[in-house]
Amino acid sequence: MRIYLHIGLQHVGADRLQSVLRAKRDQLLANGVLVPRAAGAQNHTRLFMAVTDPDHIDTLRYNRGYITAEKQAQLRDRLMADLNRDIAAHRPHSLILSAHQLGTRISRRSELQRLQALLLPLSSDIRIIAHVDAQARLLPEIFAEQILEGRTADLARDLDLTRQDSWWQAALDTFPKIDPRAGQFEDSQGAPFWLDFNGLQQFWEEVFGTECFSYRAYDAPLFASADVTDEIEAAFDLAVPIGKATPISHPAPASFPASAAWLTRGRQFNTLLLKLLARGDHILPRKLWRQMIQDLQVDGAAIDPADLGEITSFFAEDNARLCERHPALSPALFDLEATPGAWREADPQMGFRASQYLTAFLHRIEKATQEERAAREVDLQAQRHSGAAHQRRHHGAGAETRLSETARPETTLSEAPLSELARDMMPPRAIENFAQLQTSSLKPHNRVGTVDEKTQAPPYTEVLPRSLPEGQSGNVIVGCMKNEAPYILEWVAYHRMIGVDSFLIYTNGCTDGTAEILDRLQDLGLLQHRNNDNWKGNSPQQYALNQSLREPVIRNADWVIHIDVDEFINVRCGNGTLDDFFSHAPDATNVAMTWRLFGHNGVSALSDQPVIAQFDHCAPQFCPKPHTVWGFKTMFKNIGAYKKISCHRPNKLEEDRRGRVKWVNGSGRDMTSEAVDNGWRNSRKSFGYDLLQLNHYALRSAESFLVKRQRGRALHVDRSIGLNYWIRMDWNDHKDVTIQRNLPRLEAEMARLLGDPVLRRLQDNGLRWHRAKARELQQIPEFESLYSQALQIKLSATERVAWSLALDMES
Repeated sequence: MRIYLHIGLQHVGADRLQSVLRAKRDQLLANGVLVPRAAGAQNHTRLFMAVTDPDHIDTLRYNRGYITAEKQAQLRDRLMADLNRDIAAHRPHSLILSAHQLGTRISRRSELQRLQALLLPLSSDIRIIAHVDAQARLLPEIFAEQILEGRTADLARDLDLTRQDSWWQAALDTFPKIDPRAGQFEDSQGAPFWLDFNGLQQFWEEVFGTECFSYRAYDAPLFASADVTDEIEAAFDLAVPIGKATPISHPAPASFPASAAWLTRGRQFNTLLLKLLARGDHILPRKLWRQMIQDLQVDGAAIDPADLGEITSFFAEDNARLCERHPALSPALFDLEATPGAWREADPQMGFRASQYLTAFLHRIEKATQEERAAREVDLQAQRHSGAAHQRRHHGAGAETRLSETARPETTLSEAPLSELARDMMPPRAIENFAQLQTSSLKPHNRVGTVDEKTQAPPYTEVLPRSLPEGQSGNVIVGCMKNEAPYILEWVAYHRMIGVDSFLIYTNGCTDGTAEILDRLQDLGLLQHRNNDNWKGNSPQQYALNQSLREPVIRNADWVIHIDVDEFINVRCGNGTLDDFFSHAPDATNVAMTWRLFGHNGVSALSDQPVIAQFDHCAPQFCPKPHTVWGFKTMFKNIGAYKKISCHRPNKLEEDRRGRVKWVNGSGRDMTSEAVDNGWRNSRKSFGYDLLQLNHYALRSAESFLVKRQRGRALHVDRSIGLNYWIRMDWNDHKDVTIQRNLPRLEAEMARLLGDPVLRRLQDNGLRWHRAKARELQQIPEFESLYSQALQIKLSATERVAWSLALDMES
């Protein structure tokens, strides 16, 4: 097996290559090429974090919670176990590992040796690949990224390095002593040593051997195009073509507008902020740091690479030699206009004073310090002691003395304990995950949002369904069902009361009276029902959604909503109707309705009481992991922007309508750049529940879960619903009664529907069928065991996250 180690570099398309490799992962694996998930979902940061020296804490290790040597060692052991397992299972002829941090943050020989020691048991055939661009084009982008992470030095410092004989060594000499509490990291404060491409190659070849290293040119238009796969095939010696990639015709805007004036503001602000942190009274989360720098934004011209002429001139001879040695490089790549001596730091504009902003931000810093100290203080204190020991072993007593001079007494905070029940039931990997979550930014909590979820508020007033002109279908739900008889009427009645005008429901394989209930509702003019027993393809749900595009009720809709019968749109503003939400987001065309996962709430038996009344405990609002918690379904305006409806969202954007599309989250905030092309879950930047959330009652009662387990899934027909599903979905930590403001008008509409004797009979028959099926299943050992195990599991939110992350995600 050959290992291809792609080490970046940063800002030269590494993220684009990684994105395409991720999208093509299954196709590559079928051809004997493994792009392992074990090292990271896309950027293989776990590999990088596993090999750095224990005292070499960079911003990534700090943010991810791998501060101590012990946690780093646990990460390394898990990584190698997972890699060995995947390689044994798939027996690939090629392994691709890609992380730009390998090329841009590893500067110690001991770290390369550790990386080599990890890889050699897998294969001795290792090839190193890096993409490059002209140094003067890269430096402004690096500088902007460093400003977001706390850099204080002007670019003049980096330009001065061109007066030294060795850029590599001169850059390393700018590295500060690492002190996470004080915001001092090598990667954020030091000059980019790796711009010395010759030095970088020599550094890697000294450990991995000569002739193993290849440079390739970064071509921005090619990387953005569908033909980027040509570069991937060439770089990784792929014998079988992998087809085209999805082009980036309209790249997402950068997370920061890198105007030169804004960078000056950020640098000056960082200088003051680091002085504050040096006192030792504050610890600042990296996320808040970046937010504050972004709040300083001001428009203006970006840094012109031509003004960095000293850089271009300094590396000219080295770059020429590189082109001779590496056929994939050409002199044109490095041919830049250069004006030596032209650099001047931009004016920050408008009388900017960093001290005024620091004073304004101080209350945010104080609040964040309390949370950050609680989350990281134990690890930071442990790191100080282990760091001193490492310095003593590797740098002598003098370094230890300097470290101790800055040490301050710390307050030790204990981790939240793992419950005895969880310790007995959770596998070892889950217990490790729990410990890591205590100091991780991924730890779940409910300290966000503006809505009081625990207090019963006055009920919403009833709004009768509106009458629509002929040929218009208004707000339409298209859904799929199989054996959902007891739940249909509540779901239809609820959504009629909040402003849904029409329903198009597909069914397949129903034996509990679901089809008959829907037929009766169709007879009453309340929805349209379609039989989907003859579905084709991978799933009945996707087949139904494809067919729905031909239906007049969809073609004539104002808004289209695809949700399931266990999902309820919970509008949390105004009178709780869709129109109330639309008034808060008048320009929106797509609404990402983020799931709020509700657990079984201690209810074991099937009941005829409303679902929204029985189940009122759910997942915390802040819960980035597991991936299912922040999944969303989409409500989209019928403007013809997308050609396909998929399970979570519309897809296949029409390019000529891109400019008309605006995605918002459940708080009404714009998230277009994140969601316009793909994706079905929110991120830490885009989640929001203030105005609307999608209550997801995936389990309902324990008996209902058994019946669902026997029925199977609508979309993932090849995946079972077992105990793992229960663990990931049974969230009972936080009370949320906001949807219950709808109960009076729901009950009124239910009474109207059940006034029809046929519907009443069908509803009663459906409930009896499900109760009988639950009793029947409990007589089967497999189901009885599942039922008993599920009811025994009682977890905190953090325990549930830890266990979920350790699970086989297919079940």
